[in-house]
Amino acid sequence: MDYKKVKTDTTAVTRKLRDFDKDTANIYEAVAIVSKRANQISLEMKEELNQKIQEFATTQDNLEEIFENREQIEIAKFYEKLPKPTLIAVHEFLHNKVYYRNPQKKDSEF
Repeated sequence: MDYKKVKTDTTAVTRKLRDFDKDTANIYEAVAIVSKRANQISLEMKEELNQKIQEFATTQDNLEEIFENREQIEIAKFYEKLPKPTLIAVHEFLHNKVYYRNPQKKDSEF
C-alpha cells in the first residue's frame, strides 16, 4: 500500500462508536480487526523504512565519521509526518477497504 497517498487525519479524532459496529455488530470484533490491520501496516512501514536506512549504513564504527546525513534526516522527517498506522487502519475500516472474516461464524452471517 502506498501510505503517501492516504488522505486521513494525522491526529486522533473523536469518532462515533456506532460507526465501528455497524458491519460486525460487535464493537470488540471491530477493534480487533482494526488493531490487527494497524499491526500489518506498522510492519510494512517499518520494513520500508529499514530498507531506506540500510542504504546509509556504514560498516565501520569510527567517531570521525559521525556527521549529519541530510538524506537520512529527510527520510526520518517524512516518516514522522505520515499518519500513524492506527489512524490509517481506522480510516480503511470505516471506508470498507479492509477484508476480514471470522472463522467462528458461518459464511451466511456476513
